[in-house]
Amino acid sequence: MSMSLPEHLLPQPERAVRVAYQGNPGAYSEIAALNAAPAATAHGYATFHEVIEAVSAGHADLGVLPVENSLMGSILQSIDLLVETDLHVVREVVVRVSHVLMALPGVKLEEIKRVYSQQPALDQCTTFLHQHHLVPVAAHDTAGSAKDLAARGARDEGVIASARAAEIYGMEVLQAGVEDEPFNYTRFLVLSHREPVPSEGPHKTSLVFAVRHTPGALLETLNQLGGLNMSSIVSRPRKDRAWSYLIHVDFEGSADDPAVSAALGALLKKASFAKIIGSYPASPEPIEP
Repeated sequence: MSMSLPEHLLPQPERAVRVAYQGNPGAYSEIAALNAAPAATAHGYATFHEVIEAVSAGHADLGVLPVENSLMGSILQSIDLLVETDLHVVREVVVRVSHVLMALPGVKLEEIKRVYSQQPALDQCTTFLHQHHLVPVAAHDTAGSAKDLAARGARDEGVIASARAAEIYGMEVLQAGVEDEPFNYTRFLVLSHREPVPSEGPHKTSLVFAVRHTPGALLETLNQLGGLNMSSIVSRPRKDRAWSYLIHVDFEGSADDPAVSAALGALLKKASFAKIIGSYPASPEPIEP
């Protein structure tokens, strides 16, 4: 006589990891989300805040936030959110930003008068836009601009976004690589409820701290990290105190490394406030869109 096991004891099929990102399908953030974990499924949200909320509420397993672009610098809204959230940074993903000009099928470049995209993407393509006498129009999102143009059906408009966005929304790529500088990468941090699993290989650590408003306090505190390779330092206003600032620092190495641990311990003694945003595996190589 055989007995069937209760359903909760039966082997469960492996569920794809749900990753939240800001934007529409085809956005560079979606590309980062799809590469945040093996067999990941990406779910778009309207704002960075909603990405954080989706992970916090359990609607997504992971979330990705862009924190830095190699041409435009730090993405300050994301940095501010990282200070406020209790989620853990579990890894880094770097995506190569390669813009294409797209339009409705059959439209030629000389027919286009206006080009829509997110303002930073337009700023990265000013030479191409000027050469072709195209009027840039700022929109809420790169891939969202392609989605909107497909719905409008305007044949005198184009969009700058990823080649993936062109494929998703049935657009035709008129010219690839329209960005002014080929060295264009966006760095994303992957957020989770769970702390990162210890692993081998290169790591980074992100830290935020504040110092007392006394002469030399900032320099003295930063000196505690003098033996580490700092890759980014950003100053942000504190929301709870006027004319007081938080310092966000990224540096190479894991918090478990003896040298890093000693430096962090020394910094904690000098700072008036400090929080480790995360200590996580660095991106091994950029992802091509």
